[in-house]
Amino acid sequence: MLDSVFSTLYNSGETVTVSAFLLIVAVALVLGAIHALVYRRFNRCTSSFAVTLATLPPVVAVVILMVNGSIGAGIAVAGAFSLVRFRSAPGSGKEIAAVFTSMAAGLACGMGSPALAVLFTLILCAADAFYSVIGFGGARGGERLRLLHITVPESLEYAEIFDDLFARYTTRARLLRVKTANLGSLNRLSYEIELKEPGTEKDLIDELRCRNGNLEISLSLQTEDPAEL
Repeated sequence: MLDSVFSTLYNSGETVTVSAFLLIVAVALVLGAIHALVYRRFNRCTSSFAVTLATLPPVVAVVILMVNGSIGAGIAVAGAFSLVRFRSAPGSGKEIAAVFTSMAAGLACGMGSPALAVLFTLILCAADAFYSVIGFGGARGGERLRLLHITVPESLEYAEIFDDLFARYTTRARLLRVKTANLGSLNRLSYEIELKEPGTEKDLIDELRCRNGNLEISLSLQTEDPAEL
């Protein structure tokens, strides 16, 4: 069932016919749209990224169709993977996996195996939806995880100055990054914290302001991998 269903649509000279080309592109477009819709339903993404996921399969399929040979296909796949630049900034691991999924679906279509492409796309979309719903891989107490950014004067010894506040309001706090600002006169500290109780953000911020000279403080939900800050 998973063998090429387009074999009868090729000419004897091993050139793809118009009907085969249109069918391959149509299947790839549909699979790309399904993947993009499922990804956007369960993950945060921009409109441009969703369009990229939807249009990538037919692009890859056409590249594979044009080479029409095992050696050429290998070169085309390597070139496609090295030339695709889907964001101006590095994407998250989930975004990279989504791009590879779309490219794999397009590759299967281009090699003349749409049944395999459909099965693969449906399995990956179902897995993405399932993992997103159950929160697979999420940190324990994830609803209380926050990213805390504190601006302090350059002269302030920040190593232990907030420890008592963290002990009172959080179950754990980890310093992720220190960045200088304002020509080195300020330091911006980034912490990953887990609140003991939801709704205590304001009290924590008020006490932090007394320690950092009322400079800028921001507290946000942790929606990104701390390693990517």
